[in-house]
Parts: sequence; C-alpha cells; structure tokens
Amino acid sequence: MKLNLENVQLIKNDLSEELLDHYSSQDLLAVDCEMMGLIPQRDKLCLVQISDSNEKITLVKTEPPHKAPNLKALFENSKVRKIFHFGRTDLAFLYHWLNIDIKNVFCTKTASKLVRTYTDKHSLKDLLKEILCVDIDKNSQLTDWGAPELTKEQIKYAASDVLYLIPAYKKLIELLKRENRLEIAEEACAFLPNLAKLDLFGYTDFFAH
Repeated sequence: MKLNLENVQLIKNDLSEELLDHYSSQDLLAVDCEMMGLIPQRDKLCLVQISDSNEKITLVKTEPPHKAPNLKALFENSKVRKIFHFGRTDLAFLYHWLNIDIKNVFCTKTASKLVRTYTDKHSLKDLLKEILCVDIDKNSQLTDWGAPELTKEQIKYAASDVLYLIPAYKKLIELLKRENRLEIAEEACAFLPNLAKLDLFGYTDFFAH
C-alpha cells in the first residue's frame, strides 16, 4: 500500500452530498484531525481527514463559521465505525469546534496499549512500523495547519495519517481476539467520546485519586 495523491481530494468546510452518501455506505472509516495546538478552547481545528477501505481520501479544511452538517451527519451515524489514533484529542476538537458527538469510535492507540503490552511505543509511527512494516514520515506534524494554503508535504502527511489506519485496525482486532482482550478494548473505545467531553469541561484527571 502506497499513497497515491490522485486519490486525495482537498475541499473546504464540509463534505458534498455525494461524498456524504459515499462515506455513509462504508462500514469502516479512518479519521484524523490537524489542529493549531492541543487545547480546543484556544487552538483551531484546521483539517479533518477521512479515508475508506478503498483509499478514497478526503481532506476537509475547516474555516469560519465552522459549520459542517454533512460531516456531523456522517460522524454521528452509528452504522459507520470511525477509526482514530489517539481519538481522545480529535473527539474533543470535533465536539468543541463542529458540535459533532461522534458515534461508534475505535482508537488504535487504545487498542495498541491493551494488546502490545511488551512495549511502551504506541505512536502511530511505531505501531505502523511494527504491525504493517510501514514507515511514515512525520516531519510535517508540527507545521502551520492554519495557513491559507497547505503545502504538498502537508497534504501528503495528512493523507498518510489516515491511509494505514484501517489495515492497522484489522490487524489489532486479530491480536485483541488472540489475547482475549477485544471486549475490553471495545468498551474502552466506547467511552472515549465521554472522556473527551470531560477533558473539555476541565476534568482531565477525573479518575485520579
């Protein structure tokens, strides 16, 4: 599997009706977000990336007034599973900036921590390198995602972050089943939207002593 930029579409603000219909027909979607920082109340949500199992990738550049009814309809559709890596942060930004309360979420970082207990390396780069033998370039991670025009390197980076999530998800499901940890992984991921809301309300250490 290799990124083909011809499969990548960059649009502004929201999905078209055609894209909404297409992605709503999928069982699995990979999702990621790019922001100006990590504090939703301060930092802007700049980009939402989506990929299906056929590597059809759409990058949605969010702009004021930050209304995306088609994205909201897609992400709140419980029939479509949305796969993130460290979804906790992305979910908080999507809720804060676009009022999206995502349904049917799975986080590959959560799954990795539950099943790859022989390592403490659970970044997307480390995960993909081990389970898919893919080495992704993270050099554009800390760049200006709020710029009016994205660079080719930023587009490649953003697309690569969702390209491999579905294959990684499928491999992690196999491992979780093997180790009898799929049920706890599903339950942990199901709680992530509420955990993101607790973060937004300032309860970042809610379960601490």
